Amino acid sequence: MTERNRTPWVVGVSGASGTPYAAAVLRGLLAAGESVDLVVSRASRLTLLDETGIAFRDAHWREDLAEWLARGADGKPGTFEGLAAGADVRYWGAGDLAAGPSSGSYPVKGMLIVPASTACVAGVALGLSKDLLQRVASVTLKERRRLVVAVRETPLNGQTLKHLVALDEAGAVVLPASPAFYAGATHIQDLVDFVAGRVLDAAGVPHLLYRRWEGELGGSRAPRETNGGDAAGD
Repeated sequence: MTERNRTPWVVGVSGASGTPYAAAVLRGLLAAGESVDLVVSRASRLTLLDETGIAFRDAHWREDLAEWLARGADGKPGTFEGLAAGADVRYWGAGDLAAGPSSGSYPVKGMLIVPASTACVAGVALGLSKDLLQRVASVTLKERRRLVVAVRETPLNGQTLKHLVALDEAGAVVLPASPAFYAGATHIQDLVDFVAGRVLDAAGVPHLLYRRWEGELGGSRAPRETNGGDAAGD
């Protein structure tokens, strides 16, 4: 793909708990042949270190991302392939407010914030640009592009609920990280993949991350087809 016709999805990772959700979304996008621009907030690096033991470094981001994507939701290394050599991923530092996606003239399909902390939700709802993640979200809204906000917090206070309503009214898709159990989950990865799949559904990206409801009771107990990015339960 040439630089001229490259149109990526921006994936923003905030400091909320739920880094396996982000990894699953990234694997799903890459499995679908999508280009990705990645923004990892400073707070999310602490969460990633706490949840996976991976120190995400600017100078070694590709190696660290490969290790992150290879881990399952249970923290087991080598569960997935990781980052293929030809994967089209570009990384932008959270403090780089001159990065490509900070401008509306930079072509992107939209932005997926996975997971989204309540602080991130507030910043985006109020139109702040304290870092690149918030700036790209503001640009995504002003350009009328798809913005999916996978909020990960419970319970939610009234102020956060108002911010989520504001995002909905601005055109964003508010998608709480709420796993479902009708898809026949037998492993923590299945629950993570359900949320990731719903994020990709909201973005219009095809995937086989979870079993879809087909109106048949008990269908979740039948074996399901998976794609190359799904190794749950193995």
